[in-house]
Amino acid sequence: MAFLELTIPCSLEQFVRFEEALEAAGALSVTMSDAHLDAVDEQAIFEPGVGETPLWNEMTLNALFDGSRSSEDVLASLNAADASVDWSVGTFKIIADQDWERAWMDQYEPLKFGLNTWIVPWNSELPAEAAVSSAAVVRLDPGLAFGSGTHPTTALCLEWLDTLASARALQGERVLDFGCGSGILAIAAVKLGAVHAVGVDNDPQAIIAARDNAERNEISSFVDVYLPSEEPVETYPIVVANILASALIELAPTITSRVEAGGVLAMSGILEGQEDEVIQAYSAEFKDLKATQLDDWMRVTGTRR
Repeated sequence: MAFLELTIPCSLEQFVRFEEALEAAGALSVTMSDAHLDAVDEQAIFEPGVGETPLWNEMTLNALFDGSRSSEDVLASLNAADASVDWSVGTFKIIADQDWERAWMDQYEPLKFGLNTWIVPWNSELPAEAAVSSAAVVRLDPGLAFGSGTHPTTALCLEWLDTLASARALQGERVLDFGCGSGILAIAAVKLGAVHAVGVDNDPQAIIAARDNAERNEISSFVDVYLPSEEPVETYPIVVANILASALIELAPTITSRVEAGGVLAMSGILEGQEDEVIQAYSAEFKDLKATQLDDWMRVTGTRR
């Protein structure tokens, strides 16, 4: 089955109106992307903050319609739904049906982080280097949840966990993954020697994906995943939070309260230039705060006083 795809620019202020009109016109799905995809600035978004659904100020909407419909028919339906919008600025094309998630996974290859950590998709052969007994292999199918290891923020956190494991600082410890997405960091922590990991995320889809990934990695008894409202309030010797800088700052009291005295914290999701503000938000409760950069993204680590 083929689909008719409409691509149209949209601003943040127009988004709700556009989405409602597209759905009224019979759109099967509506997805969005950054209109300035190649520009890295503070509008870059990879995961919403807790309780937020952030969007770019300028975005591109892609709407799929049944392939039997013509572009003229869709435009007529859109004009009937909201005549105040100039729908003619959009472009149409016919696209073939495919398994979009599988198509993405087909392009995703095994990745190594630090000395021993490997993230390997379910449909890939295990590299010879990852087959050794010392390797910590996470078999991953991100599904609809963020976290595959390909983003620099996830890579920074995986490398930090791998470094802790190399120093045997993870062995037998409990880990909190705040904003766990696919569960990649919680699962990697257990694979690297943690005795137990807890993941927290505000997205129900992430909870499903993280639990599924833990089960497929045969460590579900060592990983618990919760929505924020269900999370048991505890302290941990190791906490990692891979969320947006704005959320890290807003949630500083909550995240700080999860780190036990003498415990360590790693935070990412921080664009270059935002690290000083994050450090300032945590400086009263943490010492040895340090920023590490990968591409345009930063990781901030520190030890609870």
